[in-house]
Amino acid sequence: MKSNFLLFSFLLFSALSYGQTQGEMNQNAKSKYLKVDKELNAAYQKVLIEYKEDSIFIKNFKAAQRLWVQFRDAEMKAKFPDREEGYYGSVQPMCWFVEMTILTNERLNKIKVWLTGVKEGDVCSGSVKTID
Repeated sequence: MKSNFLLFSFLLFSALSYGQTQGEMNQNAKSKYLKVDKELNAAYQKVLIEYKEDSIFIKNFKAAQRLWVQFRDAEMKAKFPDREEGYYGSVQPMCWFVEMTILTNERLNKIKVWLTGVKEGDVCSGSVKTID
C-alpha cells in the first residue's frame, strides 16, 4: 500500500512538472508567493482603512503584523537553516517559496476575518466587526 502511494505521488509530481526545468519550477513557486504576498499586503491595508477609527486596535494590529513577519522569518530559518550554498540542492528555492506561500496564506486568512467579520452573537469576536 505504501509503495502504491509513493508511486502515485511520484507520477503526480512528474505529471505536474512535465516539461518544466527546475529553474522554471523555482520561478513558478516564487511567482505564486509574490501573488499571495501582494494579497496579504492589500488585505492588511484594507484593515487599516476600515478600522482607522479604532487607534488602539490599529496599534496592536500593526504590532501583531510586525511580530508575524519576525515569526515567519524565524520559521523559515528553522526549516532551512543557513548552510553552505547547494546544501539543499536545486529544489531549495522552490521549497523555500512553497513554504513562504503556505505561511503567508495562513496569515492572509487570519487578516481576512477582520474584513469579512463574524456573525452577530459571537461573544468572542473581540475587535472583529460583527455582521447579521
